Amino acid sequence: MVTPLSVFGRSTSSDAAAFWEPVMAAIIQVESGGNARVVSGNQCGAMQITPILVKECNQILEARKSKKRYTLSDRFSVAKSKEMFLLIQSYHNPTKNIEKAIRSWNGGPRYSVRGTQSYYKKVLAQMK
Repeated sequence: MVTPLSVFGRSTSSDAAAFWEPVMAAIIQVESGGNARVVSGNQCGAMQITPILVKECNQILEARKSKKRYTLSDRFSVAKSKEMFLLIQSYHNPTKNIEKAIRSWNGGPRYSVRGTQSYYKKVLAQMK
């Protein structure tokens, strides 16, 4: 599936997905061990997505004039979770900085290096 360029940025979602796949796969292993049904507090799914992230994705989509919206239940879909990851990266990380992607997935857009160091190392270990 190729999404409109206005949703994910300049490249097609399949280009972005191919680039980010190793990172997404590693994050899924660290976050949930691959279990899409896992719930931990307000985080759900394979990528442990919070309601705030779903809301932010919908705000980005609205700003990009897309009719697409995500629901809280979409967090249990690996495919939709990956779409949300790609959308967040296209907005907050258009230069495709892998370290920034990993750290911000754990600590948010204003992450601290110290606070995300352990998570960063775990994800990198999964990527090898």
